[in-house]
Amino acid sequence: MLTKFFKLREHQTTVRREFTGGVVTFLTMSYILVVNPNILGETGMDKGALFTATALATIVGTLLMAFLANLPVAQAPGMGLNAFFVYTVVLAMGYSWQFALTAVFIEGLAFILLTVFNVRELIVRSIPPAIKHAIPVGIGLFITFLGLRQAGVVVRSEATLVGLGDLSSANVWIAVIGLVLTGVLFARKAPGAILIGILGSTVCGIFFGQVHLPGGGLVALPPDIRPVFLQFEWGNIFTLDMLIIVFTLLFVNLFDTIGTLIGVALKAGFVDKDGNFPQIRRALLSDALATTFGAVIGTSALTSYIESASGVASGGRTGLTAVSVALLFAVSLFFAPLFLMIPAAATAPALIIVGLFMIAAVAQVNFDDITEALPAFLTIVMMPFTSSIAQGIIFGMLSFVALKTLSGKHRQISAPMYVIAGLLLLKIILDCLAYG
Repeated sequence: MLTKFFKLREHQTTVRREFTGGVVTFLTMSYILVVNPNILGETGMDKGALFTATALATIVGTLLMAFLANLPVAQAPGMGLNAFFVYTVVLAMGYSWQFALTAVFIEGLAFILLTVFNVRELIVRSIPPAIKHAIPVGIGLFITFLGLRQAGVVVRSEATLVGLGDLSSANVWIAVIGLVLTGVLFARKAPGAILIGILGSTVCGIFFGQVHLPGGGLVALPPDIRPVFLQFEWGNIFTLDMLIIVFTLLFVNLFDTIGTLIGVALKAGFVDKDGNFPQIRRALLSDALATTFGAVIGTSALTSYIESASGVASGGRTGLTAVSVALLFAVSLFFAPLFLMIPAAATAPALIIVGLFMIAAVAQVNFDDITEALPAFLTIVMMPFTSSIAQGIIFGMLSFVALKTLSGKHRQISAPMYVIAGLLLLKIILDCLAYG
């Protein structure tokens, strides 16, 4: 039955190979069960409920990818998307986490409509490549900064805004040991390097007295999800802020997902000689449905995980690989005490390593053309310097339109790009009037 449904023979694979690929993918991405509750928990959300929501959203999103698109791709709350949720919408803009969840829900619905009506190609074509390549780089630096701050390596400074933390702190050494361990494991191509690094840091935390084993054991029923389930806030949704938030979520999620899907498809040999990827529409629909479901149960936007490429490299070729990933996340639900005892310092290496992987896209930016390089540069640096992914995108897009227009290269700007720039400029004007 599995062979027929997932077309294993057509993809020249076996059940055993598919499950092996699923185990490898799970090991490389299961860190999200630790990192996501820690990040979203900074808004005041219940970490136990977040653990359950993260696991359930990952299970459902990955199964959607398996059965709708028959791809060996796992989905989970996205790194960068959860940072935008916390540090931009809640902490910087001052909205409640319930409002942020509402924005994620609206973005999911919008993504469904865009996929059904095939509008996503228009959006993809309208955004300049320089900005597309710069966004993951900026997010990578932002995530790295968050990891360094979680570890206490970087701290607030009255004189210089940020400075070096106390190197005698136990949390700093927990993170440093975990980072070195993770780097060595990657160098040796060990599966599950990020997860092993987190667990290694946690063990160090026990010796440093920063981590305490749960009294009730490591196995238990999943934490109650009700504190974050269906927690929407419908006031103030018809505002320009909500439009900007939804657009940013949609934009980052769209390109993150497309980039991951194409990367995994190339590795698996799914892309034909003309560069076509037939399952991408169903894959995008899976992502949209997963994000909407995730908002309902209380977590940030979901995306396809590039770690799925590790499972593909281990032999995974079909949705059966994704099914095995989902099953392993289902088992993890009953180990909440183990995952929840892991401190923020132990997850810092994961953020730094993910940031490292994301900055590779900078090589695609054309630095020989100042009208391309400067907008890309502003997109990159404004994200960590303002602690806002949205501000990076705003500065990048507006500077791109301004430079191209004033340098006589206005034909390189698409009509939708002018509309987007107009909305962003209106947002800045309204903010100036509000502060004035």
